[in-house]
Amino acid sequence: MAGGNRPPKAAAPARSVAAGQYRGLLLHPRGEVGFRGGLMALVALSRQDWLYGIFLFSAVVVFGNGIHYIVFKLLRRSQTESQRRSLGLRTYLTKPARAVFLAIGLRIILPFVPGIPPFLLGQINQVVEVLLVLFVGWLAIGGIYVFQTFTLSRFDTTVADNLRARRVHTQMQFFRRLLITFVVILDAGALLWSLHDARLWKFGTGLLASAGLASLVLATAAKSTASNFLAGLQIAFSEPIRIDDVVVIQGEWGRIAEITTTYVVVRIWDRRTLIVPLSYFIEQPFANWTRNGSDIMGTAFLYVDYSVPVEPLRAELQRIVEDSPLWDKQVCGLQVTNLSERTMELRCLVSSPDSGKNFDLRCLVREKMIEFLRTNYPHALPTMRVELKETGQKPAEPGPLPPPAGATGPVPPHHGKARSSKNLPPVS
Repeated sequence: MAGGNRPPKAAAPARSVAAGQYRGLLLHPRGEVGFRGGLMALVALSRQDWLYGIFLFSAVVVFGNGIHYIVFKLLRRSQTESQRRSLGLRTYLTKPARAVFLAIGLRIILPFVPGIPPFLLGQINQVVEVLLVLFVGWLAIGGIYVFQTFTLSRFDTTVADNLRARRVHTQMQFFRRLLITFVVILDAGALLWSLHDARLWKFGTGLLASAGLASLVLATAAKSTASNFLAGLQIAFSEPIRIDDVVVIQGEWGRIAEITTTYVVVRIWDRRTLIVPLSYFIEQPFANWTRNGSDIMGTAFLYVDYSVPVEPLRAELQRIVEDSPLWDKQVCGLQVTNLSERTMELRCLVSSPDSGKNFDLRCLVREKMIEFLRTNYPHALPTMRVELKETGQKPAEPGPLPPPAGATGPVPPHHGKARSSKNLPPVS
C-alpha cells in the first residue's frame, strides 16, 4: 500500500515544477520569452475561461454598437434630412465614434477576463490604449470637419453679393488645416504618453535635444515649403485672394477653386486647371476682378463709317441692355473713342453683377448692334472708297509714220498717211 502511494506524491512536485517554468517564462526580463510564455498560458486556459472571455468581447461589440446607434439616432431626430447631409455627421463621425466606443469597452472588460497572465494583460492594455488615443484623434478631426461644414453652411457663395461668404470660406479652409495639424501633434504627444517604456522617453529626450539643429536643416532644405506656409498665413489674414475669386494670372482667366497650405487651384474658363504656388500671390502681380465686389464693367467695340449717326446707335444700345436680365441697371453708354483714316471707333460700355454675365452681355451687344446696323444703316459698315475722275481732254492724233530704214526715193502713199485708230490692234 505504501509503495502504491508513492507515484501520486511524486506527481505534485512535477506540477509545481511546470507552474514554476510558466512563471519563469512570464516573468523573464526579455520580452520575447515573456510573450511566448503568455501565449502558452493562454493555450492552457480552460474551456470555461475561453467561453467567458468570448462572451465579454461579444458584449463589448453589442453594447458599443448599441450606444453608437442610440447617440446617432438622437442626433438624427433633432435634425432634418437636409441638415444631416449638409453637416456630414454620418460621413465624418460615424466610423471614428464606433471605434472609440469599442476601444473604451475593451479597456473596461480586460481586467475581468480570467486567466490572462499579468505580462500579457499589460501588453494588451497597452495596445488598446494606443488604439483609443488614435481613435480619439480620428474623432477630433471628424469633429473639425463637421464644425467647418456647419459654419460654411451659413455662408452661401452662390448668391450675387458673396464677398463675406468667400472671405469666410477662405479663412475656414486655412484654419481647418491649422486645427488638424494641432490635433495631430496633440495626438502624437498623447500616444507617446500612453507608452510606458522608459527607453522611449530616453529616445524622446535625445530627439528634443537635437530638435534645434534639425529645425535649421529642415528650414534650409524646405525653404519653398516654409515660404508657402508663411504666404498662406498672409493670405488668410490680408486676403489678396479668396475662394471663388475671379483672377487673371499670366493671361489666364479663371476662378479660385481651392487654397491649400502650399498651392492654389485655379479653374480656367475652358475647364483646365492651373496650379499656382501660394508665394506667387505674395511676390508677383496679378489681377483680381472680385477683390471688393463681383460687379464689373465690360466693353464692346464697333468700327463703322463716318456717315453713321451716333444717337440712334446709343438709343439702340440702351434698348438692348434694358431687355436683357444680364444687365444690373448701373452703367450703359456709347462713346466715340477713336478715329482713323477710314472708320470711327464706338465703345459700348455696360455693367453686370459678375464677370460671367458681363461676358455674355458683351457678346449679346455685339450681335444686336451689328444686326441693327445691317438693317438700318447698311452703308455704315467700313468700306473702301475708290473715286475715278475724267479730265475732259482728247488724246493727240498720231503723226505720219517714218520711212523704212534704208529706203530711197519718194515715200509711198501709205507711208505718208497716218493709220486710222480703227486699224490698230487692241491693247491688252
